[in-house]
Amino acid sequence: MQSPTTPLHITAVRTARVEIPLERPLRTSIHEISNVCCQLVTLETDAGIVGEGYGFCFNPDRLAAISRFTESLAPLVIGQDPHDVESLWDKFIRDCNFYGQSGVSILAYTPIDVACWDLIGKAANAPLYRLFGACRDRVPAYASGGLWLSASLDELVAQAREFLRQGFRAMKMRLGSANWKDDVARVEAVRAAIGDGVTLMADANQGLSLHEALRLGRALEPFNLAWYEEPVPTWQDDAAAKLVDSLSMPLASGETEYTRYGIRRMVQNRAAEVLMPDLQRMGGYTEMMKVARYLATFDLAVAPHIFTEHSLHVVASASNATWCEHMPWFAPLFHETMALESDGTIRLPQRAGTGFTFNWDQIEAYRR
Repeated sequence: MQSPTTPLHITAVRTARVEIPLERPLRTSIHEISNVCCQLVTLETDAGIVGEGYGFCFNPDRLAAISRFTESLAPLVIGQDPHDVESLWDKFIRDCNFYGQSGVSILAYTPIDVACWDLIGKAANAPLYRLFGACRDRVPAYASGGLWLSASLDELVAQAREFLRQGFRAMKMRLGSANWKDDVARVEAVRAAIGDGVTLMADANQGLSLHEALRLGRALEPFNLAWYEEPVPTWQDDAAAKLVDSLSMPLASGETEYTRYGIRRMVQNRAAEVLMPDLQRMGGYTEMMKVARYLATFDLAVAPHIFTEHSLHVVASASNATWCEHMPWFAPLFHETMALESDGTIRLPQRAGTGFTFNWDQIEAYRR
């Protein structure tokens, strides 16, 4: 184990591309999803310890572009101490100014930042949530790997009951049917199947107009939803603010915003009541924790978007964090698994760093 004050130096940046097929194609109001394409990064150091991080997209050709951008960033970090995450972030932003502060450059840098923090945790022999400042050692999780728009009513009910059997006390379903009344019927069926004591969220994946979102939102108010997620496109702040003012249930959004500046704009425009920053669009933990603290100053709830294995540490160290989104897509990447407790929470791993390590024997079957 390294002393927390012992300098480390990054000696190599290794990348790998993998494509994980889903068991069956999934559908949202704007997506058709059959696989997830992941960019894996491993940072090697002169101390012999390695740090790991990943990002993802839905298209293997676009993954290749992101991967190439990640590889182009290697000279910025080789020879540097991974503890210097703030300096490395500033250097990255300056170097990539030509490409802007959102989009592919941020996606490309995220796995590097996460891998740096993984190294910091391993050097200190501590899980990241304790280094960030722990406020809990288990976090409430909601099931997000089912209840898709592509499921029939019978399939929705069966999946909801299966989530209950697994121990979940909260779950999220997708909306955006061609006929809004079908969405109401789907929510009604799931609510009836799980009862009033289980938390239910609904996500329209930015697929509705303001008129459609208002009509559907008002019809859904009797079902006691924990939040109404992304009914309108994320750039339509005026429409989102109108929904905030018009509906009794909280509006959730923010997963496709980039860095603290995108989240700040949403807050200033009152475009959401629950913010859902995405680890890879924030640019990794360095920026993500700034966002969580910023939102705390407004007493706004944080519920990070997917990246469950890594987002656990954010939820466990931010007092204003409410839920961790449990998405099983990335489980094949890791040796370790997330164990759901009987009360619907996930206990934080006490392993150093992120607590999850790439399973290369398993990953090999998915490499591109």
